Amino acid sequence: MESTAALNRALLPPNTRPLSSSFSNGSLSALGFCCRTPSGPHLNQSKRMVVTRASVAVETKLAVIRIGTRGRDQLMEVDQEHCLNVQIGRKSHNYGTSSPLALAQAYETRAKLIATHTELAEEGAIEIVVIKTTGDAILNKPLADIGGKGLFTKEIDDALLNSEVDIAVHSMKDVPTYLPEKTILPCNLPREDVRDAFISLTASSLAELPAGSTVGTTSLRRKSQLLHKYPLLKVVENFRGNVQTRLKKLHNKEVQGTLLALAGLKRLNMTENVSSILSIDEMLPAVAQGAIGIACRSDDDKMANYLASLNHEETRLAVACERAFLLTLDGSCRTPIAGYARRDEDGNCIFRGLVASPDGKQVLETSRKGPFAFEDMILMGKDAGQELLSRAGSGFFDS
Repeated sequence: MESTAALNRALLPPNTRPLSSSFSNGSLSALGFCCRTPSGPHLNQSKRMVVTRASVAVETKLAVIRIGTRGRDQLMEVDQEHCLNVQIGRKSHNYGTSSPLALAQAYETRAKLIATHTELAEEGAIEIVVIKTTGDAILNKPLADIGGKGLFTKEIDDALLNSEVDIAVHSMKDVPTYLPEKTILPCNLPREDVRDAFISLTASSLAELPAGSTVGTTSLRRKSQLLHKYPLLKVVENFRGNVQTRLKKLHNKEVQGTLLALAGLKRLNMTENVSSILSIDEMLPAVAQGAIGIACRSDDDKMANYLASLNHEETRLAVACERAFLLTLDGSCRTPIAGYARRDEDGNCIFRGLVASPDGKQVLETSRKGPFAFEDMILMGKDAGQELLSRAGSGFFDS
């Protein structure tokens, strides 16, 4: 046992330490911010979380900002420079189910905070807290079957409300259209590429896949648009796991192709895997795809000011427009919905929205154009949603 512990200590970088944590029924009950060093991490232990210091840990100093982000309860090695996470102590070639992308987004947030506020570059000023979420814990069922929206945010929001973290970093497309009471989301970082990427070992595009080929995706939005354009393809719906896990399934020939958000691949420096990039006309993106949102408690002026300094207003307005559309449609993981707002060359807002039947046989689209201003864009999103609700009629999403 001692040799295993020694190996673990050798593999872990000096600024990463696992802390024990207790979870029940997928909810967070403790975060373990004790500064004492654990007696020795063991790779076969379950139910733990990882706290990554922004620099070499100083055990007696409290962090100025604790960043909450999602992940699984397992030991990971963190490469801070490249924002990559390599799991250790698991079976050979098993990438597991942590969320390297979520950590990459947390590191991006940390880097922007340090660049904007030099005092946060001080040793131990920022701490990254990895929190197990329900969505990360349950991987053998489609998201729609285990509760849909909020699966990747609830436990992080609970930690925020319990003052166990100071800010919460989310992929905006995971965030429900409502926010928990006593929290605000005042910050969106600059948006990454919103398009979807096609990845295959045998075809350079969806059009090149032979009839009957299987495409893996967890997204009903992608499934419906895919089947609408390529009805002879088949879709494997419960294609869950992080980016690395899905690529492993592809290499194991479980499917002939898959679709992933290009934004995530860029943040993970994994675009070399892309066979082709789908245009907006080919595949309208998910609401808020490519956007990172950062929340804090509504009574925490200090954190709100930090986040205000990072906010990218163009992204915030575009995401607000798209989320107004989604809210009007009362969208969930059971409803194929897509929406995208952008600023055109004349400075106006161009919004496109789409709803589809799950089988892809029916697709309804609409668009709006108006001033790139908050109130106008909220109205555009709502109006577009009301139009599609009226056109769809009852039972549209049941086919």
